[in-house]
Amino acid sequence: MRPLVVLRPEPGNTATAEAARALGLIVHAHPLFAMAPVPWGVPPASEFDAILAGSAALFRLGGAGLDALRSLPVHAVGETTAAVAQGSGFAIAGTGEGGMEPLVAQLPPGRYLRLAGERHVPLMPPPGVEVDTRVVYAARGLPLPPALAATLAEGAVVALHSGEAAGHFAAECVRLKLSRERVSLACLAPRIGTKAGEGWQSVEIAGSRTDQALLALAAQMCQTV
Repeated sequence: MRPLVVLRPEPGNTATAEAARALGLIVHAHPLFAMAPVPWGVPPASEFDAILAGSAALFRLGGAGLDALRSLPVHAVGETTAAVAQGSGFAIAGTGEGGMEPLVAQLPPGRYLRLAGERHVPLMPPPGVEVDTRVVYAARGLPLPPALAATLAEGAVVALHSGEAAGHFAAECVRLKLSRERVSLACLAPRIGTKAGEGWQSVEIAGSRTDQALLALAAQMCQTV
């Protein structure tokens, strides 16, 4: 059985690693980003119809500014983000699957406040939908440690939860001169596989945008790749 490498930031890293070990997988957990809040200007809630949330991290790192926005419902990119938003006191207006672009394409006309990380996907809202983006947190890329690089060199499956993680992981492999031929990628969405580039042993996409689906795919890949 090949080991599974989990790179998502905390606290998701620990949760994914524990779930993977419960499936009997050999897991190497190493967050690839350190997350931190950034100062941001909080606009009046009355100017917007709802919040657009592309990550659960914004509710953990948005700070006291979120208190003034709790009257706004949230359109969340996925079930995890929706659950964290609800746990932070926000009502959920809708939950998407497959990324921010499909979520925004289905929004009713209105003005939306997008709370996002420093690195976020540009959006092309449909007619009648206006999006104002405010950055509330930043992610600092971390280096791959030598021990993990040695594991990857021997062959592993890597779980990737975001396009930013895919790009940074690929760059780290270049920096460390790691061959991609023995590394397989289990990706949460198609965009993530695209951001990772080419040359990997295999690149597979989860059947749905959930951690459970990604781990089911990764478990299969660890057994068969």
